[in-house]
Amino acid sequence: MSKTAFLFPGQASQYVGMGNDIYNKIKNCKELYDIAEGMFDFSLKNISFNGPLADLTQTKVTQPAIFVNSVAIFKELEKKGFTPDVVAGHSLGEYSALVSAGVLSFEEGLELVKVRSEHMQAATEDSEGTMAAIIGLGYDEILAVMQNSGISGVCQIANYNSTQQIVISGSVVAVQNMMMELKNSGAKRAIELPVGGAFHSPLMESARLKLQEALKVANFQAPKYPIYSNVTGTATSDPEEIKSRLIDQLTDPVLWVDTIENMLKDGVEKFIEVGPGKVLQGLVKRIKRDAESEGISTFEDLESK
Repeated sequence: MSKTAFLFPGQASQYVGMGNDIYNKIKNCKELYDIAEGMFDFSLKNISFNGPLADLTQTKVTQPAIFVNSVAIFKELEKKGFTPDVVAGHSLGEYSALVSAGVLSFEEGLELVKVRSEHMQAATEDSEGTMAAIIGLGYDEILAVMQNSGISGVCQIANYNSTQQIVISGSVVAVQNMMMELKNSGAKRAIELPVGGAFHSPLMESARLKLQEALKVANFQAPKYPIYSNVTGTATSDPEEIKSRLIDQLTDPVLWVDTIENMLKDGVEKFIEVGPGKVLQGLVKRIKRDAESEGISTFEDLESK
């Protein structure tokens, strides 16, 4: 029997105005935004709906903004009787996936996202890190260049987004030197990304330790649907294993290609991105061109269901 996967976006999917329509037109969505509003020292609603973009792209703002938007949309889909067979989220999106699967309540998930986002922001301010997208070299090819380059400093694969788009992360000098090394080794392009820090690298270790403390005391329930995690690309329904993988996620690569390929092997035929933007739909198409995928991010999208 064919299965449907719900995919939840992560950082870089945000845009000014996201959630404004569902806030104004759907009572349940408004309630979630209102709950979140009191948890931060900034106006989550105002920055999400009105910007400016510079504020929205701050890690401590972006992550809860995307989380609240994604979960609000999911809750409305669930109310309509539209649910998945399996779930996954890209980086931050794993927390939206946890709430969708009943592992955490909305409030519990938001508390963890608050810890994660604030300490990731602090880690970016404490270290000079960056990230770069490498186009045209495969995962194993990039790994081989890294292992043989002799470049000093922190630099590792951070996101295995598609077979031909891989992101590296680490200290500024090491990443910039690695970009040149990879171009010399056949990469078509190496593009430094406009990010605040080196996500999914050892430079996030301080944030990982703080998140580990919060996760240890969090009360995880068994998920209603299998959750495919970033660090392995495989499914699990074990709450303790989910916790362990979330801790590792901050400093380990996001294996998105493995996630989608394993979903396909397990019978998933339809992928639905739940939340802002179209990033994950694009990645699914790059991994399997003829895969059925769509996104639900607006009031209009919800009305069509």
